[in-house]
Amino acid sequence: MTEKAASHVFDVTQQGFEAEVLQASMTTPVLVDFWAEWCEPCKTLGPMLEKLAAEYNGAFRLGKVDVEAQQELAGMFGIRSIPTVMLVKDGQVLDGFAGALPESQLREFLSRHVQPLEAPPEADAIDEAALETPEQAIARLQQAIAAEPDKAELKLELALALMRGGQADAAEAELTALPANLAIDVRALRLRSQLDLAHALEGAPSLTELRQRVAANAGDWAAHDLLGVRLLLEDDPAAGLDEFLLILKGDREWNDNQAKKRLLAAFATLDDAELVGRYRRKMASLLF
Repeated sequence: MTEKAASHVFDVTQQGFEAEVLQASMTTPVLVDFWAEWCEPCKTLGPMLEKLAAEYNGAFRLGKVDVEAQQELAGMFGIRSIPTVMLVKDGQVLDGFAGALPESQLREFLSRHVQPLEAPPEADAIDEAALETPEQAIARLQQAIAAEPDKAELKLELALALMRGGQADAAEAELTALPANLAIDVRALRLRSQLDLAHALEGAPSLTELRQRVAANAGDWAAHDLLGVRLLLEDDPAAGLDEFLLILKGDREWNDNQAKKRLLAAFATLDDAELVGRYRRKMASLLF
């Protein structure tokens, strides 16, 4: 472990968990890694997490729980396999995963919860962006790309503008063509989530028909799922999230854990931080 990583990584004990994880997470998110010396996947995941802790440079802290030494703590969280990783923020477990994910998926996971601090945009830039229609933004960006075709950042901005303008297929084409470094940009990941949700509604029944189906059969998880997506994309996000939670509570493994995937995709697309935080806690209470 490098010196820089070590400054953001610490060992978690049951005695220190309250202060070092729960209380500390009120100001800085804590990623908790449950591992053991004999665990081969842990030997792959651990160094990647430490590398990212160094790279994020304090945006989150990495707490390591040796499940052999801290069996009571592991039992308290119902750890059934290792490695298992949980993200704690504002004193609550918000999300987590089991197994050794590849680095690209680790970055995607972190991007949903931990954002590097950025300087606020200039007031003039805010005003200009607010006045520009999606069509104007598309035209401006297309001209800029023609002048600087190698500037990939412009192509990501164009993909976002196309999505705002209702041109989902064109937005997806631009997104797919992005270089690898931009494909994992927070904005690109958010756009991918928006597209995935939009694709789910291709050929889907109407809102009225879906309401009728769930009223007739409360266990029609496919109808609840599509109803949730429709509500989410048709300006009733809380009601949509409630549908996904209903599936998670009734059959959490339905359709390869689709309710959890829908919730994570929804969180990545919503701007309402309070709403997202509230439903992350509800999801975590059902999962962990």
